[in-house]
Amino acid sequence: MTPCLAPALARLRGGARRLALALALPVALAGCASTVAVNAPDSPAASAPTGDPASSTRGGPAVRLPGNVPLSDLAVAPMDAPTVTSLAAPADLWERIRRGLALPDLNDELVRQHEQWYLSRPDYIQRMTERSSRYLFHIVEEIEARGLPMELALLPFIESAFNPQAVSSARAAGMWQFMPATGASFDLKQNAFRDDRRDVLASTRAALDYLEQLHARFGDWHLALAAYNWGQGNVSRAITRNQRAGLPTGYGDLIMPAETRHYVPKLQAVKNIVANPARYSATLPDIGNHPFFDTVAIERDMDVAVIARLAEVEEADVRALNPSLKQPVVMAAGTPQVLLPWDNAVIFQRKLQAYSGPLASWTAWVVPSTMTVAQAAERVGMSEAELRKANAIPPRMRLRAGSSLIVPRNGKLDRDVPAHVADNGTLSLQPEVTTRRVVVKARKGENVARLARRYGLSAASVAEWNHLSVGSSLKTGQRVTLHLPQRAKASGTATARTTKAAKPRASATRSASAKKAMVKKPASASKSSSGKTRSASSGSSKTARK
Repeated sequence: MTPCLAPALARLRGGARRLALALALPVALAGCASTVAVNAPDSPAASAPTGDPASSTRGGPAVRLPGNVPLSDLAVAPMDAPTVTSLAAPADLWERIRRGLALPDLNDELVRQHEQWYLSRPDYIQRMTERSSRYLFHIVEEIEARGLPMELALLPFIESAFNPQAVSSARAAGMWQFMPATGASFDLKQNAFRDDRRDVLASTRAALDYLEQLHARFGDWHLALAAYNWGQGNVSRAITRNQRAGLPTGYGDLIMPAETRHYVPKLQAVKNIVANPARYSATLPDIGNHPFFDTVAIERDMDVAVIARLAEVEEADVRALNPSLKQPVVMAAGTPQVLLPWDNAVIFQRKLQAYSGPLASWTAWVVPSTMTVAQAAERVGMSEAELRKANAIPPRMRLRAGSSLIVPRNGKLDRDVPAHVADNGTLSLQPEVTTRRVVVKARKGENVARLARRYGLSAASVAEWNHLSVGSSLKTGQRVTLHLPQRAKASGTATARTTKAAKPRASATRSASAKKAMVKKPASASKSSSGKTRSASSGSSKTARK
């Protein structure tokens, strides 16, 4: 070794020392050959300035080795430089995912079983990976920004096969399969107009928030994933049971449902295939390492069809990137931005600036009082069938007051939907009761409210049926139209053909007397025809049992 390198190289070890020696040798030899003589460190002249102006321009003090130190022979040493991670950008998104895989591997029979399941279904792998190409770049970006293990980007393959419209039998929805209550706790709006559990940006944010929260609680990613599937309360109780029994509390040690037991092995199987598709003879579609979509601001309510036309894409493509939308219109107060394919977002913004036509043909209407669908349709200028179809209203249901409906814009209803409706609109229904129309006469001193109370009806409904106000006074004998439930008996004697008003209690008394008279007739008939009496008696008994 060259002696002048010794002070610097003494602090280095192994491959780093050999690498530094190889790189510095030419410069060091030149420096050793041109050094200026100085005295030994303990000499008084060692610290004295040389007076040579040129010496002040050198980078450091010149050193001459003592004459009695022999030089070592030069030799070539083998270089064993450490592996250096490539700084080049990943060729595609799969490679970027591979670089971020960080969870400890599972290697058991369940993993092998799920590997075989996926590999025996190449068409399924192709469909779900192609579907993921719309959303995967955004998820990878979010995971990297949070410093999370990249295995989490593969979780929607297990949850929903990357289908944002997926709904489980337990009512979990979206790519990340949020239950209604869990989604609400992470601020995912669920109303008549949209379901943010399906929203690409909102649901990804909520899922990663939830997973980080679970990892902070359990300190283990496998347990966090088990809690994401099974619920954190269930995992906590399973851990407590093992602790009390003196048993380990790792993912593989807990007693859990079969679905949760298979959950992480499924993710491990997908991870293995993504990490080394050639080993499994699997083919993954090319997914570029660049954004698939961009966000564009929506300042006014806009029909989905108008957005698609301005962006020069199919309406189905708009809905695929904005799967939370339930209606044909995007309400700017609740959804201030939409996602569009990257290049088409630029086209949309350019065309929107030059567009002068109507932006929305739909708006929202809040039902002022409980009514039938037919009554609501008449109010908003639609047919009953059109209103049912637009709002997915099932048959034989009434609309409760406060329900929010999507309706066409017209002269009276031509405004953008306000924020409180866009964020909280609900469709509230109640079973439709069959009614019969009757006409009764008002009593002396009655008003609409008193008459309605006499028949157990809403004063507002009675007033609406007769084009009166709730406080309107009625003349004695004035005819009033009522709609009484078929199952309920009218309080008075009024029927569809009767206009004569009568006291309800007296009517009930006469009706009871008439029934008693009818019951007595078969008894008298039994004296002349016991056979008929037995037949009638038998029939009555059968009816009673029913």
